[in-house]
Amino acid sequence: MPTCLQLLTYYIFLKTRYKLCLITQFPRFIALIPTVDGSHQGEGLLNEIITHLIDVQYRRGNLHLFLYTKVNSAKFFGDLGFYEIARVDDTLVFMENRKTGFADYLSKLSKTKQPGKSAALVMNANPFTLGHQYLVEKAASECDTLHLFIVSEDASLIPFSVRKQLVLEGTAHLPNVICHDSGPYIISNATFPSYFLKDEETVIKSHAKLDLTIFCKIAEALSITSRYVGEEPTSQVTGIYNRIMAQELPAAGIDCFIIPRKETNRKPISTSTVRSMLQQGDMHSLSSMLPETTLHYFQSPEATPVIERIQKEANVIHY
Repeated sequence: MPTCLQLLTYYIFLKTRYKLCLITQFPRFIALIPTVDGSHQGEGLLNEIITHLIDVQYRRGNLHLFLYTKVNSAKFFGDLGFYEIARVDDTLVFMENRKTGFADYLSKLSKTKQPGKSAALVMNANPFTLGHQYLVEKAASECDTLHLFIVSEDASLIPFSVRKQLVLEGTAHLPNVICHDSGPYIISNATFPSYFLKDEETVIKSHAKLDLTIFCKIAEALSITSRYVGEEPTSQVTGIYNRIMAQELPAAGIDCFIIPRKETNRKPISTSTVRSMLQQGDMHSLSSMLPETTLHYFQSPEATPVIERIQKEANVIHY
């Protein structure tokens, strides 16, 4: 699997008369912190390069932009039209170019706020399995309202539209579940790029803390007092995320419940295993891992393009 740096798609080299003085790079949706050679700081190069990056993103059709920067650089980016969403440990600031972007997101969510005890669950569901269904059912049975956030970043083998459809169908029997598109603020290429692109553990931890800092603000808007998550015995990135979640959420007054995986044939149900079965054409074994709604989809002609995409993928295991 490629790393974040390997998937950067744009480079700028700004040269002076004698030497290369600035290099910057960014992927499709997020501007990363540019670097200026020390001998050329104070020459206004950063302003020039950021203005150019914004223009390139706009021409690509990416109008909602995000960036990370150091605390002492936040004011500079504020002057360029970026607004703070969250900061982590006074070392990292996360910003966007919409003044009320995150506030509008919270306002929309708050309209679904319900009385009584509210909990949250976030899932990518790539695809929705009996394990996911078990987790949703357990969480829903222990609260008055369960806010289920479906990761809407289209960076998985199974498209978001399909994943959402399967989650909605697989939870339709639970009247106290409210499903939300996660948008760019929960486990997205903006808040948690290393969830989708392999990276170093220190980077994963930093991204996880940022994602959870933002989640705590979402939880406040919905009066969420607990979050449920499935135990993760195999995936490195999800395992790290769970460990940090177990530390950070209680400190913010939110209970974190890590639920043991549902098993079949004495083995945990895993989306990676399901994708491997689809890749190998083992449709028979899927019945022990998928609810009827998901199984019906993969047995239908509608799923053919998705299955073909999975079969062409070299690696279907989430790292």
